[in-house]
Amino acid sequence: MAHLFDYIGIVGGGAWGTALATVARRAGRTVLLWAREPEVVEAVNAHHENRLFLPGIVLPAEIKATGNLADLVRCDLLLLAVPAQHTRTMAQEAAKALGGRVPVIICAKGIEQSSAKLLSEIVSEELPEHPLAVLSGPSFAGEVARDLPAALTLAAKDKVLGERIVASIGTRHFRLYLTDDVTGAQVGGAVKNVLAVACGIAMGCKLGENARAALITRGLAEMMRLGAAMGARAETLMGLSGLGDLVLTCSSLQSRNMSLGAALAEGTILSDILARRTGVTEGVFTAAAAKTLAQKYKVEMPIVMAVDAVLNHRAALEDTIEALLARPFKAEH
Repeated sequence: MAHLFDYIGIVGGGAWGTALATVARRAGRTVLLWAREPEVVEAVNAHHENRLFLPGIVLPAEIKATGNLADLVRCDLLLLAVPAQHTRTMAQEAAKALGGRVPVIICAKGIEQSSAKLLSEIVSEELPEHPLAVLSGPSFAGEVARDLPAALTLAAKDKVLGERIVASIGTRHFRLYLTDDVTGAQVGGAVKNVLAVACGIAMGCKLGENARAALITRGLAEMMRLGAAMGARAETLMGLSGLGDLVLTCSSLQSRNMSLGAALAEGTILSDILARRTGVTEGVFTAAAAKTLAQKYKVEMPIVMAVDAVLNHRAALEDTIEALLARPFKAEH
């Protein structure tokens, strides 16, 4: 049996970091959750609830929270669950607190906007001595926190490390499937957020379920083209961290990305939507980065390009939709 990680540190007191804390505790691990917000630390420790980001869900009383990164020096496995655009900064800060070669699991889904780098590239730059894994797949935080069944991809180049992580935090209701395709797991998790914005726009514009199905399917083709160009395997993107997460995120207004697209279609200004939210909508930032990668690798990604045009270049929705519908007919594959 794989040697278990006993002390799990989680950086990020948002909905997903809090949900992962419940997973680790249910698996029998000692859990320390770091949060930047003092009110989150106080609520978790005193009331066993993250009232700011995951209200209404009672957390295991054994989960402890801290606002001091130095407290993480005791952990033997770190889950990095901060938004993608803050991953580099938090990795830099964690480098000062972590001991030895503590493995790090990247739990965010996105691409750094300023560099168009995958999060594994960023963490490798900032924490070069620490073994890496990536957690991705269809996983609404509230459902995971309530212990409803979920299946995700755990990507790690080191098979032994992957097996240790699965043995340490995998449970009957939190099923982890191993792969060594770290690139594929990240491309799927990032690009699906952009495609979910497109599906939300289609819903808000009342284009119908046929249009949403077409966006999911043609969006998957875009995801797979980019993944292939970056060295990912097709089966990874057809799995949980690609197709699975895409279907979930494009099928429910629980998705921040899909609900943002729907709000845009109803006429709400992007800045107003973001100002009302406590959580981060990753697709807003990833759209520009995915466009950059598409251009770098000379990959055709018309849906991603359209979302970027709407979010970042103030393109009119009607004109953007019309341009997509006016594209020439072509073979499906």
